[in-house]
Amino acid sequence: MASGCVDENKGKGKQESEETLINALTPEEQEQGWILLFDGNTFEGWRGLGRDGVPEGHWIIEDGAIKKVPSGEVPLQEDGQPLQGGDLMTVQSFEDFELYLEWKISEEGNSGVKYNVSEEMSVSYPPEYAALGFEYQILDDENHPDAINGDNRTAAALYDLIAPEGKILKPVGEYNTARIVFKSDHGEHWLNGVKVLEYDLGTERLNDLLQASKYRDISGFADKRKAPIVLQDHTDAVWFRNIKLRVFKPEVQERQEG
Repeated sequence: MASGCVDENKGKGKQESEETLINALTPEEQEQGWILLFDGNTFEGWRGLGRDGVPEGHWIIEDGAIKKVPSGEVPLQEDGQPLQGGDLMTVQSFEDFELYLEWKISEEGNSGVKYNVSEEMSVSYPPEYAALGFEYQILDDENHPDAINGDNRTAAALYDLIAPEGKILKPVGEYNTARIVFKSDHGEHWLNGVKVLEYDLGTERLNDLLQASKYRDISGFADKRKAPIVLQDHTDAVWFRNIKLRVFKPEVQERQEG
């Protein structure tokens, strides 16, 4: 694949480091403009999509990670009905950014990290509390049936659009590192230090992929927007930690005096 829009060696070194601090920033990261999206202890800066708060009983903090509680283990309401779940999103929105996080999935598990999401669009389509946007797929490739529906539904894929290439996926129960670059019209997915796919908005390639996907009838789905980062509730247990992001500053063009 062609080189992307950021320093790949710097990103690769960051991903492959075994000495990465958990839920903390190094002095170098602070200088580079990284911010923590999760402090390791609270849901400060997060809420449910379409909600003011976090979906009760479905999301907890466990061992310094945000955990999606398996839907079958969610407490019941007084009437015996399960508490309603839904995706978890950042309060802040971002447009051009680099996102880094670590994730691990349960056996036969399915989840995702979504970006370029429109909350207004999402709540207008069923299910009400599920985000519509680009998805970095998280999956147990060996045991979840979605993997046999196409490589573009396996871990690190741009879900239902682009399959990852050359990926090295760690076993279920171990943390993987993910990196998403979304700058201007260019996007990249990384897994464990390897860039596994890239794309450009508005190209014939992506438009053709969209027309062949489940999103083809959703007007404006692929429009670029300022949007939250979303963790998907797909009923299965999944853990997220060390979630950090840096915003790409607008490129300043020098004004030429006439």
